[in-house]
Parts: sequence; C-alpha cells; structure tokens
Amino acid sequence: MTAGTERNPDRKTIAVVGLGSIGGIIAGLLRAADRHDVIACVRRPLDRLVVERAEGTIDVPLRALTDPQQANPVDWVLFCTKAQDTPSSAPWLAKLSGAGTRVAVLQNGIGHKERLAPLAGHATIVPTLVYYNGERLAPDRVRFRRAGDYEFAVAADADGRAFEALLEGTDMRVLCSDDFATRAWRKLLINAVANPITALTLLRQAVFRREDVKTLCLAILEEAVAVGRVDGARLDADEAERTLATLLTYPPDAGTSMYFDRLAGRPFEADALTGAIVAAGERHGVATPLNGLLLTLLRATSDGLRDAKR
Repeated sequence: MTAGTERNPDRKTIAVVGLGSIGGIIAGLLRAADRHDVIACVRRPLDRLVVERAEGTIDVPLRALTDPQQANPVDWVLFCTKAQDTPSSAPWLAKLSGAGTRVAVLQNGIGHKERLAPLAGHATIVPTLVYYNGERLAPDRVRFRRAGDYEFAVAADADGRAFEALLEGTDMRVLCSDDFATRAWRKLLINAVANPITALTLLRQAVFRREDVKTLCLAILEEAVAVGRVDGARLDADEAERTLATLLTYPPDAGTSMYFDRLAGRPFEADALTGAIVAAGERHGVATPLNGLLLTLLRATSDGLRDAKR
C-alpha cells in the first residue's frame, strides 16, 4: 500500500440499523462529525438526512443500503430498531457482524444481551441506555431534543469506553456507569409510565402535570420498584417519587416512542417495557397488578393497530 492510502485506524465503519427517531439522530450526528464511515440500513432508498436541533439544523449526505445482501461486516453496528422488530432485522445482523464487530443496542428495556446475542454470531453486544428525545418528522428528517445531563449511559468497561470514544465529536454526552444494571432499571422505570400513559391517552408529556395522572404513576412506579429491587437493582427508598420528578422535567410537548407509534398506526414495544416488569415480577414472585393491567391494555391496543394494517 502506498504512502497516504493507509486506513486511519481510528476511523471506524458504522452501520446504523433502524433509521427512526433514535437511529436517525445518531446517524446524522455521526455523519456530520465525519470521523467515521456511516452506513444507514433502511427499507427504502435515502441519500440525505436532516436533523433539527437547538444548536442548528444538520443536513448531510448519507450512504444507505436497502438489502442485507449488500452488506459486509463492519466495526460497529448501532442497532436502533424497536425491540419488537428485532427478529425481522436478523438478516442485517447476520451480514454486518463479524468476530471483531461490536453491536451497540440502542433499544428500550432490559436484557439487551439476551435479546441480541443469538442473532449476532461472534460479535460483541454492547448494551446502552438512550436518554435523548427524538421525533421522526419524515423518512429523511428527525428532531433531536436533549432530555438530561447526558444522552447515553453504558457500562464502565472496555466496550462501554469504546462506545464513548466512537461518539467523540458529535456532542453526544456518554456516562460510563459502574452499576449499569441499576441504571437500566431506572431507565425502565421512566419508560414504565412515560410510554404507556402517553400512548393510551394519546397525549404528550403535558399529561403528567395532571394530579390524578401523577397519583396513578406513583402507584405504578412503586410496584415496578419493588420488582427492580428483587431483580438486583439498588433502588432508593424514594425511587418512585424521584422518577416522577425526573419525568416532570421533560418538555410538556415531547412525545414518546409508543405515542409516536400509535399516531402512526404502528404496533409498539409493550413487552419490552411494561412486559419486562411483569415478567420479572413473575420470576421473583412479586405481584404486579397495575403493570399487568397496563400490559393487557397496551397489547390489545398494539394488536389492534397491527390488525388494522392487514
């Protein structure tokens, strides 16, 4: 190889699978930083991506693949589909994953490794927690809102540090945590009320300013906290109150993934969120009547959306 043509070892190949609100934002910011080669894995052709954000709008060209057979192993896969769409994305993972590939899971819920490992061959699974708020405005346009002190949390290990390094230059803030399991449950607690309530009421986060909704949310959260504790999470005595207080710091006009899915007539990830709490409760013998009620309503609503599309 001649001088000047050697590949920069710090420049990685990144495939983003799932270009919805979460995937579209991270793909756009990585592409704008231009430190890595970014490939979008999508259903329909796409050559540009626009990210609306408070710091200014980003408009970047984007390389996209529409067929898994076009793909080759990459350094990183950012897996951004909804949890219920994981099985249908298996062909992408099979083609993109090699022995040296890391698969960062940008999905809600817990149990990332258990969900993805059977589909990713010899690749390394890197669980992440996503904290930013995204809204898909069009196939090639997303809106990015910050929702806290950082956009991601990862485990404070070699893979987590590698993910943090991957995002340098994007303004995405990454927290490396020594107790990722507890943080995962804390994120699940937010989702245990934010997603179901907005999806079932078809109201954005302003709904959580209602006193009756606050009372309901606290009861749902107390139940989920009891499950999280026996599942190994080190949750505080006032965890439910603190979770609701955090939720109330989010913009009233912000939506959630389930809310946007219902508006679009798409089934949503009830089993990855509320279902995970109910399943953990069953494993540990902790009753979850309120979360069980929510799960029944969410499944019925989601199945209705799915059946309407047939």
